[in-house]
Amino acid sequence: MTASSVEQLRKDGNELFKCGDYEGALTAYTQALGLGATPQDQAILHRNRAACHLKLEDYEKAETEATKAIEKDGGDIKALYRRSQALEKLGRLDQAVLDLQRCVSLEPKNKVFQEALRNIAGQIQEKVRYMSSTDAKVEQMFQILLDPQEKGTEKKQKASQNLVVLAREDAGAEKIFRSNGVQLLQRLLDTGEPDLMLAALRTLVGICSEHQSRTVATLSVLGTRRVVSMLGVENQAVSLAACHLLQVMFDALKEGVKKGFRGKEGAIIVDPARELKVLISNLLELLTEVGVSGQGRDNALTLLIKVVPRKSPKDPNNSLTLWVIDQGLKKILEVGGSVQDPPGELTVTANSRMSASILLSKLFDDLKCDAERENFHRLCENYIKSWFEGHGLAGKLRAIQTVSCLLQGPCDAGNRALELNGVMESVIALCASEQEEEQLVAVETLIHAAGKAKRASFITANGVSLLKDLYKRSEKDSIRIRALVGLCKLGSAGGTDFSMKQFAEGSTLKLAKQCRKWLCNDQMDVGTRRWAVEGLAYLTFDADVKEEFVEDAAALKALFQLSKSEERSVLFAVASALVNCTNSYDYEEPDPKMVELAKYAKQHVPEQHPKDKPSFVRARVKKLLAAGVVSAMTCMVKTESPVLTSSCRELLSRVFLALVEEVEDRGTVVAQGGGKALLPLALEGTDVGQTKAAQALAKLTITSNPEMTFPGERIYEVVRPLVSLLHLNCSGLQNFEALMALTNLAGISERLRQKILKEKAVPMIEGYMFEEHEMLRRAATECMCNLAMSKEVQDLFEATGNDRLKLLVLYSGEDDELLRRAAAGGLAMLTSMRPSLCSRIPQVTTHWLEILQALLLSPSQELQHRGAVVVLNMVEASREIASTLMESEVLEILSVLAKDEETPVTRAATACLGKAVEYGLIKPSQDGR
Repeated sequence: MTASSVEQLRKDGNELFKCGDYEGALTAYTQALGLGATPQDQAILHRNRAACHLKLEDYEKAETEATKAIEKDGGDIKALYRRSQALEKLGRLDQAVLDLQRCVSLEPKNKVFQEALRNIAGQIQEKVRYMSSTDAKVEQMFQILLDPQEKGTEKKQKASQNLVVLAREDAGAEKIFRSNGVQLLQRLLDTGEPDLMLAALRTLVGICSEHQSRTVATLSVLGTRRVVSMLGVENQAVSLAACHLLQVMFDALKEGVKKGFRGKEGAIIVDPARELKVLISNLLELLTEVGVSGQGRDNALTLLIKVVPRKSPKDPNNSLTLWVIDQGLKKILEVGGSVQDPPGELTVTANSRMSASILLSKLFDDLKCDAERENFHRLCENYIKSWFEGHGLAGKLRAIQTVSCLLQGPCDAGNRALELNGVMESVIALCASEQEEEQLVAVETLIHAAGKAKRASFITANGVSLLKDLYKRSEKDSIRIRALVGLCKLGSAGGTDFSMKQFAEGSTLKLAKQCRKWLCNDQMDVGTRRWAVEGLAYLTFDADVKEEFVEDAAALKALFQLSKSEERSVLFAVASALVNCTNSYDYEEPDPKMVELAKYAKQHVPEQHPKDKPSFVRARVKKLLAAGVVSAMTCMVKTESPVLTSSCRELLSRVFLALVEEVEDRGTVVAQGGGKALLPLALEGTDVGQTKAAQALAKLTITSNPEMTFPGERIYEVVRPLVSLLHLNCSGLQNFEALMALTNLAGISERLRQKILKEKAVPMIEGYMFEEHEMLRRAATECMCNLAMSKEVQDLFEATGNDRLKLLVLYSGEDDELLRRAAAGGLAMLTSMRPSLCSRIPQVTTHWLEILQALLLSPSQELQHRGAVVVLNMVEASREIASTLMESEVLEILSVLAKDEETPVTRAATACLGKAVEYGLIKPSQDGR
C-alpha cells in the first residue's frame, strides 16, 4: 500500500510539473519521501525535487537535492546533469564540469551532455583568459595611482576609473582582491586626496558586493573603526561613498546570516552576526563623537534606519533591534536632543533630528511585546530626567528638545515623556523666554504635542491663547511662523469634517493667507519657510483653503521649489498638502440610514464641504498639473533620505493615483516623468501605498503606449506591481485595471510574456476567467488570449486532464460579444499553433458545432473571421474532423460565405472548402469554387 501511495504521489508530482505548478510538484514529492520510499524511489524523488528547484531558480537547493539523489544512486545520470546545471548557475564551474564529464562517460553519445560540456569548457577558458589578462592591468593601475609623480594627472584619473569599472565584474573584483588589492586600496585611502579616496571606496564596493568572505577580509585589513570613521569626514562625496560601501558590507553580512553563514562563494564564515554587531556598534559610537561632520552623522543614522529593524513583521527575530536599544538608545536620543550648531555641541544638519526621530520610530515599531516597549519607555524617561534635573536651564532645554524628537517619532514615548513632572510646565514657561533659541525649542515641542490626541484638549485650552499672543507680539518671524503653525494644527483638529470648526468663520483663510505669504518670501531661510508648508498641510483640510491655494500660482511654485531643496524634512508636509488638495485620502460616503439613526440618537454626523465634490476636485487636479506638480513629486521620489518614509511614499502614491484618474491627464503625467517615479513607489513602502502606485501604473499602461511610457528595461519592472493587483484583497476595479494593463503588455513581446509567466500570474488570471462579474471575466480572457502566444501557456492548454480549452470553447458561445471575441481569438490562435488541440474541441462539449456555427453566422465581421479560422484549422488538422464539419450545416454556411466579396472571412471559408475537396469529402462547384 505504501509503495502504491509513493508511486501515485510521484505521478501526481510529475503531472503538476508538466502543468508548470512547481511548488505543487515539490509538495507531492516531499509527501512521497515521507512515506518510507525505497532507496531507488528516494533517488528519483530527490532528483525530481532538484528539477523543481531549478525551475524556481533556487540553485542552492537544487544542488542539495541532486547531491542527495547521487548519494542514493551514484549512477543517476539525470541527477548528475541537474547538479551540474545548478553548480553552473552558482558560478562553480570547476565542480560543474566534473559532473558533466561523468555524464558523458556514462552516455558518450548523448548530444545534450556533449554540448553542455563544450559550453562550460568555453566559459572556463574565457574566465582563465580574462583573469590572466587582468593581472597586468591591475598591477599597472595601482602603480599609476600610487606614483607620487603622477599627482593630479589625467592618466591617474583614468586609472582610478578603470579600477572601479573592473571591480564591478565579479571576476575583476576577485582578481583585485587576490592581487593584494585591499592593502593597496588602504594606501590610497591614507593619501587623504578626495579623488583617490573616492576611487578606493568605489572599488571596495565592487570587492564586497554580495561576497561575504571578501567583506570580512576587507574589514579585517582596513579595520571596522577606520571604515566607519570615513563617514565623518568633511568631504561630502567621500562621506556618501563610505556610506554606500558600508551599506554593501551590511547586505553581504546579513545575507550570510540569513543563509546560515554561506555567502555567494559558498565559503564558511565563523560568525557574520558578530561582524554585523561590531559595525553597528561603531556606527552608534560615531553618532556622539565630537568632530564628526553633520553629513556623516546623518549618513550613520540613515544606515541604522536601513539595516537594524526587521524587513518584515513575519520575521520573528528582532534581537538586533533590542541590542541596539540597549547599547545605543541614549546616543540616538543625544542626536535628537541636540541644538543646531551651538558651541561645544554635536555638529548636526537641518535633517539630523528628523532622521533620529525616524530611527527611534522604526526601533519602537519593531518591538513585539509590552515588556520590550516598557523597557524603551523607561530608557527614554531616564535619559530625559537625567538632563531635566540638575543641569539648569541648558539641561531642561535639551530634555525638552529630546521630548520634541520623540513626539515626531514614537509618539507614545513622547506623550509619556510630556507627563513627566515639570516638563509641560517648562515648555509653557519657555514659550515666553526672551531668548529666541529657547522659544524655538519650546514652541516646536508645543506644536508637535498638539497633534497627539491625549494632549490636544489640554493644549487647546491652555496653549491657544499663548500661541496667539506669540504670533501677535513676537518681533521674530521664526517664532511667529511656528506659533502660526501651532494655531493651524489646532484649527484643523476636525479634519475634513465641515461641521467641526475650531475657530471663527474666516480665521482659517487668514491663517492660510499668512502661511502662503511666508512660503513665497524667498528672503527667509528655507528652514523657516518649511514651517509655512507645515501650516498649509493642516489648513488644507478646509476646502476653502484648498481652492485659494491652487489659485495662487506663486505659492504653488514656491512649494514645488522647496520640495526640491536640501531641506528634506519638508517632504511629508508637501505630500500631505497635496493629498488634501486632491482629496486622495480614503473617504467613504456614510450610509443614509446610519446618518438618520445618528441624528435620532443626537450623535455627531461628519459633513463634507460643498467644495470637496468631484467637480471641484477635478478642477484642482488640473491646476496642480498645470503648475508642474508631477516634476516636483518626481524629484521627491528620487530623494535618498530617511525622511522619505513609507508613510510619505504612501501619500505620494495617493496623489499620483488622483492625478491619473482622468484619461486626458495621463499624457501630462507621463510627459513629466510620472511613470518612472511610480515604479519605486509601487515596489517599496506601505501595502496601501504600493497598491495605489500599482493602480496608477495600471491606468497609465491601459491608455498609453507602454513602450513610450516605460522606455527600455523599465517596462519589465512594471509587471510585478501589476501582478500584485490580482490578489483577492484588492478591489474589483484594481483587478480589472491590472488585467487590462497586463493584456497590453502581453501583446508587445515574448520577453514580456515570459516576465508575466515568471511572476506566476497565469493561475491568478485563470481564476478571474471564472468570475461572476462580466468585465473581470472578459478582461482575464483577453489577457489569456495574448499570453497564449507563449509556448508555456500553449503547453498548459495541451496538458491532459484540464478544462482550459473547454472554457474557451464555451465562452465563444456566450451572449457577451466582447467575451466571445476574446475567447474565439484565443481559440483561433491556439488551434493555429497547436493542431493537436483541434481534435479535442469536439470532446470538450456536445455544443461545439452550435458554437462554431453561431460564430460563422455572427453579424460581427471579427467574430465571423475568428470562427472561420478555427474551422479552417480544424479542417486542416484532421480528415475525420473535416468530415464531421462537412456533414453539418457548416458546409452550407461556408458555401455562402465563400461567395461574398473578397474579405479575410471569404478567404478562410474558401480555404476550408478547398481542403474538403482535397480530402474528397465534397465536389467542386461548376464554376470551380
